[in-house]
Amino acid sequence: MPDLLLFEYAVLRVVPRVDREEFINAGIIVYCRQMQFLEAMITLNKEKLLQMHDKADYDEIEEYLCVYLKICAGLPDAGPIGKLDAGSRFRWLTATRSTIVQSSKVHPGFTDDPKRTLIRLHEQLVL
Repeated sequence: MPDLLLFEYAVLRVVPRVDREEFINAGIIVYCRQMQFLEAMITLNKEKLLQMHDKADYDEIEEYLCVYLKICAGLPDAGPIGKLDAGSRFRWLTATRSTIVQSSKVHPGFTDDPKRTLIRLHEQLVL
């Protein structure tokens, strides 16, 4: 049996009306320190979003979510946060916020393949 690695993940949520605290899951972030793996997968369901709040700006929210992808990848256009190490970027992305894009609490687990785990969690919790 391959060695299992500790990983952490959080669910990205879109909260179209923060005052109502209703949300839809829109993505997953997975971090594995031992492999320096930090990646997110995003799928924003436009129909669900507009059912929750018909005046929600889908394109703008999609842009906000894309910033999470850039920060995870450490891309140059991710700003100063994108220049931090993977662990610091993960902690920044999963910090508590009261904005339209929020993350769940961080959950731990064990995996032998963080990428496969990211895909599985995305299928189970977002799609």
